Amino acid sequence: MHISTRFLAAASIAAMSLFAGSAMADGEKYVIGTDSTYPPFEYVDASGQFLGFDMDIARALCAQMKADCTIVSSDWDGIIPGLNAKKFDMIISSMSITPERSKLVDFTNKYYNTPPAVAVPKDSTVTDVAGLKGKTIGAQTSTTHANYAEKHLADTELKLYPTADEYKLDISSGRVDAVIDDVVVLSQWVKSDAGACCKILTTLPVDKEINGVGAGIAVRQGDPLREKLNTAIAAIRADGTYKKIQDKYFDFDVYGAE
Repeated sequence: MHISTRFLAAASIAAMSLFAGSAMADGEKYVIGTDSTYPPFEYVDASGQFLGFDMDIARALCAQMKADCTIVSSDWDGIIPGLNAKKFDMIISSMSITPERSKLVDFTNKYYNTPPAVAVPKDSTVTDVAGLKGKTIGAQTSTTHANYAEKHLADTELKLYPTADEYKLDISSGRVDAVIDDVVVLSQWVKSDAGACCKILTTLPVDKEINGVGAGIAVRQGDPLREKLNTAIAAIRADGTYKKIQDKYFDFDVYGAE
């Protein structure tokens, strides 16, 4: 990613992007919260526009619901508290549906599902997961990937970062030996100039207790918006809109098995 952490920090405070899709003037109005530091799912360009797979899905869902939607950026650690404090009406931010989070929010059905993976420097001598023993591995704090590393990579030293950008900088600079995240995020990154330092070591088996059953949209508990969103997700899947968005970013089925 080519956007500076400083710019994104400013964006998280000040940036706001309006989109209505095919919204009707008298439609419902919603505010969507996202952590805009997670390409290719959500990020901010130099002009302050919110881009990425999740953002295109958000626009498509709002158009399907004929809703007037606004998107705002939030730090990941504060995103669920922000939802429950009514700073926004939903979270569309690659949030895995997990039992722990389901105690705090309600989730829609999944809108994509991909496994975790580990990336290492191209010159790393590590050839498999066993070779990570005693190594330092980076992850974004308060994520399923950090939880996964704590449980399944317990013989590594886990270093946590507020954003994915920061762990990427540290592995590029040799301050950590490996990083863990979604396979799509890491695959896109290692193909970019910014990720030229590194390669995918392996994907990891999904732990449903930690990784959940895919990424869903979070709403406040008991909010009927959940069912409106489920209907909209099914509609964009059925009419080809989802596939059109998917094909813009990926050359494989990001939705996963039904």
